[in-house]
Amino acid sequence: MAERELCKLREVYRAIGEFELHFEQSYGLSFNEGLLLCSLSHEKYLTSGQLAELMGLTHSNASKVIRSVEKKNYIMRHSGEMDKRQMVFELTVSGEELISRIKCAELSLPKILNDIVK
Repeated sequence: MAERELCKLREVYRAIGEFELHFEQSYGLSFNEGLLLCSLSHEKYLTSGQLAELMGLTHSNASKVIRSVEKKNYIMRHSGEMDKRQMVFELTVSGEELISRIKCAELSLPKILNDIVK
């Protein structure tokens, strides 16, 4: 890999870090917590395994994110309808309000990321 590509990747990596910091300062959520809320805004009920898959995390890391968001009272857990041993998660009213605010806000991406996602 040429030095130019490595430098460009470093710029992208820094821009992602900058975006994540701004996101956390604006909403009090880590980027993964925001992804979890966004996932639940599209599907009313999801299991931890489904959330892990949607967020691209291991089950262990997804469990940590779930616990964190649950402590902030943005999601709640229920027993599954078919299998009472299985937990499903849904947004609370405050979680719905927050994700609505996030969707309505103009997320300011650093230019290099804006160029990638458009």
